Amino acid sequence: MKKIFVALSMVAFLAACGDDSSSASAGQNDDLGIESSSSSVTLQSSSSVRSSSSAEPALSSAEGVEDLSSSSEKEKSSSSKNEDSSSSVKSESSYSVTSSYSVEEPKSSSSEPESSSSSSVGSEPVEGSSSSLVIPDGWSWDVLKEARLNPDVTYGTMTDSRDGKVYRTVKIGDQTWMAENLNYADSAKTPSLKGKSWCFGNDSLKCKVTGRFYTWAAAIDSAKLYTDKSIDCGYGKTSTLPDTVYGICPPGWHLPNNTEWNALFTAVGGQSTAGKVLKSQSGWVSHGNGTDAFGFSALPAGFRNNYNGYFYDVGNFAYFWSSTESSSYNAYFIDLNYYNEDGYLNYGDKGYGYSVRCLKD
Repeated sequence: MKKIFVALSMVAFLAACGDDSSSASAGQNDDLGIESSSSSVTLQSSSSVRSSSSAEPALSSAEGVEDLSSSSEKEKSSSSKNEDSSSSVKSESSYSVTSSYSVEEPKSSSSEPESSSSSSVGSEPVEGSSSSLVIPDGWSWDVLKEARLNPDVTYGTMTDSRDGKVYRTVKIGDQTWMAENLNYADSAKTPSLKGKSWCFGNDSLKCKVTGRFYTWAAAIDSAKLYTDKSIDCGYGKTSTLPDTVYGICPPGWHLPNNTEWNALFTAVGGQSTAGKVLKSQSGWVSHGNGTDAFGFSALPAGFRNNYNGYFYDVGNFAYFWSSTESSSYNAYFIDLNYYNEDGYLNYGDKGYGYSVRCLKD
């Protein structure tokens, strides 16, 4: 009888340890909006949503930030006690961009190296540094590091006065565009960015190649619109926006609307060939590279899914926000893909993370 009692006590003790461990793990998944140097954070969601243009129901707050917290207050309480105190926020200000698509090592010796998740993997989600990625079969992130702007095009440069980052620019028709994706991340100066912009796989080195992903509310700088013009806009809301939305673009630049994107399509020969001539000459899967005839150099950066925190479509698609709203839960964006030569003006969930290209005022 005594032996049986001891055995039952040991089983109960081991079961209790397992509950504590799972609670701690759940707590580490609570916040995927901050880039952390800790590699122990793992997204537990098993969903794999691909469609970027379908209107999905609101699952979160009015600004489109997903709620991935644990399902009970007990788990939250337990996980907070086990949180890794060594985790720290990576600072974008420790980098400097000196040329297009060059990846420089961070100046701080405490920064972690690129995640091994960037190597070629299958089409199923795999764990990244603090979220999950979907990467095409036989494709490696290194191909984007080797991508270059068109050597036959004359580029200008622009320095973002807010953080000192330098971007190549290109004149196409009557418009002057950034020839690289925006990589601005200062949420202290721009509160709209807090928890609403990401690097692919939450790896800051990848932002040096493809820029950041932003929700639509972040891209239009909804907080500033509310402060300056009393316009309440964002996820789950409709509003009348100004003709020119400066958004998170550098001073002297703005977030293009549908009319301005269509003007770009017209300038490069029409929508039916826009994809071919705007896409970069390398980096796309399945021979989907473009000619980059005008120097726009669209890289297939993919996007971040709002509902599960996964990163999709790298190598396959390029998505750029428009400032034009479609509905309370959707806004327009430009869709370039690997399997045809068209350029699409599409609409999708405001909470998704897409790239931003700015247009000169």
